[in-house]
Amino acid sequence: MLDLPLIWAGLIATAVLLYVTLDGFDLGIGILFPFARSKEDRDVMMNTVAPVWDGNETWLVLGGGGLLAAFPLAYSVLMPAFYLPVLLMLAGLILRGVAFEFRFRARNRGRKFWTQMFAGGSILTAAAQGLILGGFIQGVTVENDRFAGGPFDWFTPYTLLVAAGIVAGYALLGGAWLMMKTKDSLHGDARRWTLISAGGVGGLLAAVSLATLFVHPRIALRWGFDAGGVSVVDWATLAPLLAIPALGLVGFATIVVMARKGSHLWPFIGALLVFLSGYIGLAASFMPYVVPYALDFRQAAAPDNALGLMLVGTLAILPAILAYTAWVYWVFRGKVDTESGYHH
Repeated sequence: MLDLPLIWAGLIATAVLLYVTLDGFDLGIGILFPFARSKEDRDVMMNTVAPVWDGNETWLVLGGGGLLAAFPLAYSVLMPAFYLPVLLMLAGLILRGVAFEFRFRARNRGRKFWTQMFAGGSILTAAAQGLILGGFIQGVTVENDRFAGGPFDWFTPYTLLVAAGIVAGYALLGGAWLMMKTKDSLHGDARRWTLISAGGVGGLLAAVSLATLFVHPRIALRWGFDAGGVSVVDWATLAPLLAIPALGLVGFATIVVMARKGSHLWPFIGALLVFLSGYIGLAASFMPYVVPYALDFRQAAAPDNALGLMLVGTLAILPAILAYTAWVYWVFRGKVDTESGYHH
């Protein structure tokens, strides 16, 4: 007998991870837009993501839609808790989508305006996602399976710290992507942005990790600490968890060493490892909760017959989406420059 709630929890978690990593680098390019030297450099930066950016957002739809369909109780609690930051995120996505299209058609002053809107929309989207994540980690007030908190529970110093970390993380992904996709002076700029972003992400990730242990004692206990910072878990239990930050450190080392050597591909792989480490760390902290710290994924799941029916449809569609995504990235592989677009 299939464990349908667990399968759906895994599918949604995978969709969100794919969204964060794939849409993360094109949000990062928008965040880095203000630092580009020229209009031509910004054109190249945009051209590196033009074939893939709208497809990357498909995974957000799958993650959000999957949560509504497979875990309706969780959706009904989380949406009221995060209405405002979700609206801010959607506003940012719409703004950057409009700016993306209009910037190519605009002239002079109009182009400058849409350039600013693309950067602003990217930063707004990333910051809103950070506020949602921070609020999620803090926990949501639930009574009788309903949201019972206030409309601004998500807005605290801790969530602002997480939002800053997400913005820096996306800038890191964007810089590493540009190292892979550009050449000459823009590649050199991307290398500098990547190294600076890596330093910022390292500092903010350490600060967020430390703050998280104080924000919620349940997470601290899972990672082997009590409120006084004393180890309360035996090392045999904790050892597998230590592999998660170790993966992040490998990612950071890959970024720094390979960027200094001038590698084109490896810094991006290192950035992906950093994000994967952070994401697995969150999963290890929350499992089995889908609404921290009130509802686990089994309590929040839809009936098995509904989950089974949706799984059949998803398994029919998902391979096609994955195949199309892989094909697009393959077709548009290679370097981009101002003269002739894509190189192989």
